[in-house]
Amino acid sequence: MQKPKRKKPAQEKGAAKEQKGQTPDTSPKVYQREKIDWTLNIRELPWTEKQKAFLTLANHKDTRVIFLTGPAGSSKSTVAVRAALELLNQKKISDLICVRAAVESGDTKLGMLPGDVDDKLGEYMTPFGDKLEEMLCTPDRMKLKAENRIIYKPVNFCRGASWTAKCIIVDEAQNLTLNELQTLMTRIGKFSKLIICADPDQSDLPYNKQGGFTTCAKIFDTELAQGMGIFSAKFTKDDIVRSELCKFIVETFDDYKQTLPPPVHPKH
Repeated sequence: MQKPKRKKPAQEKGAAKEQKGQTPDTSPKVYQREKIDWTLNIRELPWTEKQKAFLTLANHKDTRVIFLTGPAGSSKSTVAVRAALELLNQKKISDLICVRAAVESGDTKLGMLPGDVDDKLGEYMTPFGDKLEEMLCTPDRMKLKAENRIIYKPVNFCRGASWTAKCIIVDEAQNLTLNELQTLMTRIGKFSKLIICADPDQSDLPYNKQGGFTTCAKIFDTELAQGMGIFSAKFTKDDIVRSELCKFIVETFDDYKQTLPPPVHPKH
């Protein structure tokens, strides 16, 4: 009976590589959840040139944070989810974390929603589910759900978290304050990517609460930030793919708003 071969410790493996002229792996070991061991069948959608460029940027190994702006219907959250699904397929990340502010997008409020935390949060996270349904078949979506690969989080539950090898998509970021954005950006650990989507023209914050997205994107729009993997991308009305009617509506509202005087916020 043969004796089982003794496994070489990491030090001996490194020394053997040095003797063979290879560079040993000295990168820091970081805990990561195991990646999916199957392949997602992602439906391809018709993308504009700017959307294709965004997907390339999101997939680049050195990209860590992207501030993505664009009007309604320009597929900001759709391309962000598409990028995350591709990263899952390539085994570059283990999970997708979806973050939204629990702010109602309407001038008339519905009041308190019934149910537990998951029930209340589900109403705000419905748009993410719609994007997944658009790009994945039911078995793939169910398998991701069964393995808890898609995680929904309200922004106020993110403090203290540390995200390693995950893609975090922040939707409707125009409704977040500067402090909330700072909290999210400082959760990023090794091998993670953060995509922050916003349409500054669709803020639902009250007049006495200042949104922080525009300021945050501006202060990180530097060569130094790009060197750290932080980039900005912008879609325009030409990237609206929801429908020709949606594009017409956006353009009409933009033309109308240009005729209005600057808004006067009430004093408190």
